[in-house]
Amino acid sequence: MPVFREHGGHSGCERIMEIIQIKNNTLEEIAAALSAAESILFFPHHSMDGDTLGSSVALCRALRTKGKLSFVIIEDEIPDMISFLDCDCCTDSLKIVDKPDLCVCVDCGELSRLNRRRELFESGRTKMCIDHHISTTPFLEWNYIDPAAAATAEIAYEIITILGLEIDKDISEAIYTGIVTDTGLFQYSNTTKKTHLITAGLYDCGLNSSETAIKIYQSVSREKMILEANIISTIELFAEGKVAIAYMTQEMLNNSGAKPDDTDGVVERLRGIKGVEIAALVRERRDGRIKVSLRSKQYANVAAFSEPRGGGGHIRAAGYTADSTVDEVKTSLAVELEGLLKRSSVSDAGYKAADEC
Repeated sequence: MPVFREHGGHSGCERIMEIIQIKNNTLEEIAAALSAAESILFFPHHSMDGDTLGSSVALCRALRTKGKLSFVIIEDEIPDMISFLDCDCCTDSLKIVDKPDLCVCVDCGELSRLNRRRELFESGRTKMCIDHHISTTPFLEWNYIDPAAAATAEIAYEIITILGLEIDKDISEAIYTGIVTDTGLFQYSNTTKKTHLITAGLYDCGLNSSETAIKIYQSVSREKMILEANIISTIELFAEGKVAIAYMTQEMLNNSGAKPDDTDGVVERLRGIKGVEIAALVRERRDGRIKVSLRSKQYANVAAFSEPRGGGGHIRAAGYTADSTVDEVKTSLAVELEGLLKRSSVSDAGYKAADEC
C-alpha cells in the first residue's frame, strides 16, 4: 500500500523543555518507536469523536497483528454515531497493563483531556503524541503533529503502511470514520488530494463507504432529533447575518431524553445557514460550566479566538469552556464575534489548514 507524503518536517516546532529536546519526529521515527514497544496503550481525548476513536482503534488493531499487547483506553461512553467502532481493543480498565512500554495520546495535544486516565498515561515508560490540531506543539518524548493532515486518521494510515501491516475491513472502516467525520463528508477546506487518495486506497482493503456512512449519519435517535430541533429554535443572527448563535440548557437536554453527545453536528448546521461566516453553539454542561463550540465557513480564525480563552482547535473549528451562564456567554459572544469578523479578511479564505475537530 502506498504512503502519500506531501509535507516535510516542521523545524519551527523544535524547542527545549527542561533537559529533553522536544521535537516533531518523522513518521518513520514514530513507526519505529511503535514497532519497538511490546505493550502500547492508545488514549483518545475525552468526549470522543470519530477521528480520535477511529485513529486509535485503527492503530491498535493493526499493531495487534504484529503481536503487540495493545489497547485503547476510554473513560466516557462512546457516542452512538461511532459506537460501531467499539471492539475488544477498547477498555475502561486503568489496570489493563502495568507500566506499559508506550502510551500514545491520539488526536489530542493536552494531557488535561485525558481526565482520570492521565495517571495511567504518565505511567508509560515512553510517551507519544499523534495529532493534527494546529494548536498542538510537540510536548512529549515522541511527537508527530501535522496540521496539514485533514484528520489524524490520515496519519494513522501512513504509520500503518510504513510498518507494512495489513489494513483489513475493520481497520479501513475505522480510518474512514476518522476522515469522513473530520472533513464533513469531504466538504471542508481541509480536504485535499491526499485525503481522497488515502480514501481510495481503503476501498482496496474492503471498505464499504455506504455501509459505514449509514452507521454514522443515518442511525439517529428520535431523542437526538428532538434536541436538535429545540436547539435550532434558539438561533439568533448578529453582525448582519454573518454570526449565528444557538444554545442548549440542561433542561432542554433532560426534557428531550437525549445524551450530551447528541449535540454533535448541530454547530455545523448553524454554519450552513446562507450568509453565516461564524456559528457558535453555547452548551450548558452538567457541572454548570459552559462549553462553546465555534465553526467558521471561509476566513475567520476561530482557533485564535478560542486559545486566549483556554481552548483551541483548528482555524475553522475550535472551542473553549467558560465559567459563566448561558445568557452571559451569548451576550458577550454576539459582540466579540462581530469584532472577530472585523479583524478577519476574506483573503484568509485561501489558507489551507486542518479544518475540523
